[in-house]
Amino acid sequence: MASLFREALPPAVSIMPGSQRASRSVVVDLIAVLAAVTAGEPRVMTVAKGSALPSGPFELAHRSLQQGLRDWVEQQTHHPLGYVEQLYTFADKDRADADTAPRTISISYLGLTREHDAAEAGWHSWYEYFPWEDHRAGPPPVIARVLAPALAAWAEDASTAGMRSERRLRAAATFALDGARWNEELTLQRYEMLYEAGIVAERLRREGHSEAGGAGRSMIADHRRILATGIARLRAKIKYRPVVFELMPPTFTLLQLQRCVEAIAGRTLHKQNFRRLMEQQELVEETGGTTSESLGRPAKLFRFRHAVVEERALAGTKLPLAPT
Repeated sequence: MASLFREALPPAVSIMPGSQRASRSVVVDLIAVLAAVTAGEPRVMTVAKGSALPSGPFELAHRSLQQGLRDWVEQQTHHPLGYVEQLYTFADKDRADADTAPRTISISYLGLTREHDAAEAGWHSWYEYFPWEDHRAGPPPVIARVLAPALAAWAEDASTAGMRSERRLRAAATFALDGARWNEELTLQRYEMLYEAGIVAERLRREGHSEAGGAGRSMIADHRRILATGIARLRAKIKYRPVVFELMPPTFTLLQLQRCVEAIAGRTLHKQNFRRLMEQQELVEETGGTTSESLGRPAKLFRFRHAVVEERALAGTKLPLAPT
């Protein structure tokens, strides 16, 4: 895959067309959504005081796109990349904050790791950027207090009755309004709807308005959109591939594993159904050890059965959600 991209790329990452053809350059960028789960909180590695994701241009010296990404992430964050997969290529014309900025094509990657130091600079909870996504304690107040009224006003502002109806239906389905069910995988759709409705700082900033009324913590350019894409991919992927173990220490309790999955999904899981699912799919095995971290009796320690990946393809499953 990397070789195909390299052949498709121009001989340099910055293309300077003649003045008669264009006045802006085109830059090929590599960008990382590097995720970890620490103490039950999903976190993302950032730079520039939390306003950007690690990134850098693809250079001719890079052996491959992925190697270039690893070089930039380690250089900017001093954190090595472990599991990594290509996420999406962003090339929309209006991605930059200003019309005079270079046209940037970003090839993004999703990386999973374990945070080495919880106090390490650069790590931020992804719910700082998307506070409406954390439903572990029920629907976040920001939805009813801020987003629902703003989306209702946006719907009513449509020019025709048909558009007003379409916007109301879309908002209800996307944000679980009017009795609709919450779908944790629609992270990107929710952010893009808020952008379309002018409720996030990135849209307000682009149009020259004050960012004070924007929902969630903003990022430069479309980095928050890229982060939303990474979250949506991971939320979907944990249902059919055992990637969650890339975020776990070598040994763990089943409760720690459940809390990690809940942190990613932003949902509370049914404890017994989750444990039954782990047993049925033979994803973990006992180590023979225990931990006394909990207040009750010592909990058994488990480890991931790496052989399960080689033995069979993991069947698709649904999260065992707790009753709501």
